[in-house]
Parts: sequence; C-alpha cells; structure tokens
Amino acid sequence: MVVRAGSLVRPARALLVALLAVGLAGCGNRQDVLRPASKQEHQISSLWWVMLAGAAIGFGVIAVLLFLGWWRRNRADLPGGGGEKAATALVIGLGIVVPVIVLSGFFVWADIFVLKRTDAPSPSKTAMTIQVIGHQWWWEVRYPGTKAVTANEIHIPVRTPVNLVVTTDDVIHSFWVPALNRKIDMIPGRRNTILLDASRVGRYRGQCAEFCGLQHAHMSMSVYADPPERFRSWLANMAAPAQRPGTALARQGTRAFQTLSCAGCHTIRGTAADGRVGPDLTHLQTRRTLAALTIPESKLGEWISDPQHAKPGNKMPGIGMSQADHQALLSYLESLK
Repeated sequence: MVVRAGSLVRPARALLVALLAVGLAGCGNRQDVLRPASKQEHQISSLWWVMLAGAAIGFGVIAVLLFLGWWRRNRADLPGGGGEKAATALVIGLGIVVPVIVLSGFFVWADIFVLKRTDAPSPSKTAMTIQVIGHQWWWEVRYPGTKAVTANEIHIPVRTPVNLVVTTDDVIHSFWVPALNRKIDMIPGRRNTILLDASRVGRYRGQCAEFCGLQHAHMSMSVYADPPERFRSWLANMAAPAQRPGTALARQGTRAFQTLSCAGCHTIRGTAADGRVGPDLTHLQTRRTLAALTIPESKLGEWISDPQHAKPGNKMPGIGMSQADHQALLSYLESLK
C-alpha cells in the first residue's frame, strides 16, 4: 500500500492546531490554570506552585552535585573533607531518601486532599445539576427539571455549587475549564461528574482536552458565572418556547427553515422543528458565538451560507439557497432571542 505524503498533511495539521489550542491554555479569556476562580482550582494551582518550587530546588541540588563531581575529579576529598564515604552518603541521601520522601508527600497531598476537594460532591450537597453532552464538535447543555437547552455556553449562578454531569454522544471528549476545576473525561456509555463553583462573576473559557477529530481545536465553550438574579432571569427565558416571528420577512424565514431541511437537524421549541443532530436554536440570539466559539454571532449570515468554510468537517452541510431565502432565514434566526 502506498501512502501519499499529502494525505497525511491535513490530519497532522489538525492535530498540531489541537495541541496548540490545549497547550496554550493561558493565552486569553481566562483559560488559565494559574488564575483560579474557584476554591477547587485554587487547590490545584497551589499544588502546582509547590511542585514547581520543589522541582526548582531539586534542579539546584543536581547542579550543585554536578559541580562537586567536577570539583573532585582530581582531588581525593570533597570540599571540607569527607572522602568516598561522605560522597556515598550524599548520593544516597539526596538521590534516594529525599526524593522518596518528597514525592510521597506530593502523592498524598494530590491524591487524598486535592482530588477529594475537587471531585463532585453528592447531588444533595449541590444547588443544581447541569448536564453537558459532547458532540463532534460542540457542547449540548441541558438543565434537568426545566426545558432550558442551549449549546456551547454554560450559565451558572456565582458562589453556588453546581453538579456537572458529562456524557458523550459519539467519541471520547474531555471537559476542561482551567479557571474553575480539573479535567474530566467524557466516555461513551458513562456518566462522570465534576463540581463547578465560581467564586466571582465572570466569563471562563473551556476546551475539549481530548483529541476527538478534525475540529478538536475548535471545540470550546464558555462558562458564565452570573449573579443569582441574572441567572434566574436567563434560565426562565431559556425554558420558554421560541417567540413568534414579528415581521413578514421573519415569517417567510420560518417556512424556509422547514423547507430547506434545517428542521431535520435542529430543534426550535414551540415549532414543528425537532431535529437532534445539531444544537437547539430556540434562543439562538442569547449566544455570543457560533460553532463552539469558532466565530462571533455577528457572522451568522456567513455561517448559514457556507458552514464548511469556518469549520471544515462539521455535520452542517452547505445548502444552496436563493438570496431571498437567505435573507428570510437570517431574519428569522435573528428573531430567536
């Protein structure tokens, strides 16, 4: 079998972009493990700083030992005396005993204390539960007990413990909001949980941290920690059905949404559209971005014209439509607030 070099370029480029997107987590939008916005992430960042200090001290000790080795290569004794017995004791003490004690301490701290404090508590100890379902390549967000459904943007009340239940609809994904808590895998057939408890109001960017295909690098999400009153207002609006279009052009767009097969993939509650392939569009205009934070919401017209341009490989095909249908459809989607 002959494999052409060109056939490997696209997957390799996608993997490189994905690794850069995850690896450069601290480059903006508070996607930064060292700027904790929760008690749980503070535990993780504290452990990181202590481990960094320990690694720096260890590096310094090794550098000193290398210097001493160079010093005594033509000398019988170490500086200050000691001979071979002192050298052996030094190697055993600093090379075996100290690392075992220090690494054991780090293990106990990380495994018993940090993991326990960052894990999700029982649902009875949290104020609410949110379900997040991973798809290639977007996030479905549901609020059990309500009809609220959204995509790629998770709203939580600030200073309120939230039990986040994650699953996947296809391949393995990994949910990670660096400023709020550690990563958690999303594995087919399993339900994993993580605690979100933001200590201050703000927007916190997250990322899929498990390579899941061509657009893994463009599978991001935002977590909004809102004041309780604002969150309750947002949730009530999200639970309501879509508003009826108020203009003739928007009503024409409703018909275009049905005839152009959009309704086969998307749901708009309060209408006949009940597709399950793509995101729920009932309150599309409450979101600030499209395609899992790939493009701003202001480019909605470009997105529905050619979705494969901004995010190649996604499940939304380009649909040939007339200019009139495009304008009508855009008017309707812009009315979904």
